[in-house]
Amino acid sequence: MRSHAALPPPATGPARLASLDVFRGLTVAFMILVNNPGSGKDAYAMLKHAPWHGWTPTDLVFPFFLFIVGVAMTFSYARRVEQGADKRVLFAHALRRGGIIFLIGFLFNLVPKFDWEHVRIFGVLQRIGLCSVLASAIYLTNSVRGQAVWTAAILAGYWAAMTLVPVPGFGPGVLQPEGNLEQYIDAKLLAGHLYSGTKIFDPEGILSTFPAVCNVLLGAIAGYLIREKRMRDIPLLGAVLAFAGMLIDGWFPINKMIWTSSYVLFTCGLAAMLLWLCWYVVDVRGWRTPFRPMEMVGMNALALYVSSGILARILNLSGAHAWLWPNVYAPLASPANASLLFSLSEVALLTLLGWFLYSRKIFLRL
Repeated sequence: MRSHAALPPPATGPARLASLDVFRGLTVAFMILVNNPGSGKDAYAMLKHAPWHGWTPTDLVFPFFLFIVGVAMTFSYARRVEQGADKRVLFAHALRRGGIIFLIGFLFNLVPKFDWEHVRIFGVLQRIGLCSVLASAIYLTNSVRGQAVWTAAILAGYWAAMTLVPVPGFGPGVLQPEGNLEQYIDAKLLAGHLYSGTKIFDPEGILSTFPAVCNVLLGAIAGYLIREKRMRDIPLLGAVLAFAGMLIDGWFPINKMIWTSSYVLFTCGLAAMLLWLCWYVVDVRGWRTPFRPMEMVGMNALALYVSSGILARILNLSGAHAWLWPNVYAPLASPANASLLFSLSEVALLTLLGWFLYSRKIFLRL
């Protein structure tokens, strides 16, 4: 990452929406909140992922961020293309950026043990990097109609693969943790390098990365509507997508762990409606001041998310977390509320870091 300290704040750019930064900031702040509980077993259910089928507010965070990546991608690429930029150069930049994000996520998994034989290959940052590259390739070579066709084809293809392709020893259509096609592919190709929380597959694994690309593409379509000044169509798009996701849930359940097509549609629908709400509150009604902290977080979202991972790693490796939880936070309230207070402390600390970076006109990007 590099600092553009000499540049003016991004919010002053002609194509930048304060509401998009606010939405991004809220999303990253909630991501930090749910990723850093004082006590994972005591945290509120809504601050945990759904065990399998279904969803909680926590399951909305990651797909929202990918959706926002798509919205921002439209603003960035469309403006540069209009200025005559070579699309091949733009894709080369996307490839470099995605590769660096992937590498940062991989290094996080590698440190501190440096166990090359068992290191987890994929993860949240890795999926962001891969999805941004794949979505960029589709965006730069297709019109908005083509992007919609690609989205529909990927989601339909993923549904067909997961429900019709037989898995050895299980047959077709298994959508349980063991025996589904995503799990089978991960177990075969990533053996020894899977997420420790599941052990038999990776929730950011190989096959499920493809429908995740559609979160970015649907965000890009929403960005197109914004650039065309068709904001009234955003909540309509959101309602249609959310309804489609709930409808498909009947035979291809909403599920984050295997990133089902219904999950993509449902989460992008909610993201579109919340983006419109942020736009109405911040940009139309002008209530920007109360959301300024989240706007600052949104301007350095990736840097602050990475910082949250570094902070958590330091607290765990130093033993500070193990001391702070029982001695400082646990006596303050009930276990669930104490766990929430711990999470909020990290959010507050990183929001202060966002303010510090913003106040010095430092915006860390790749």
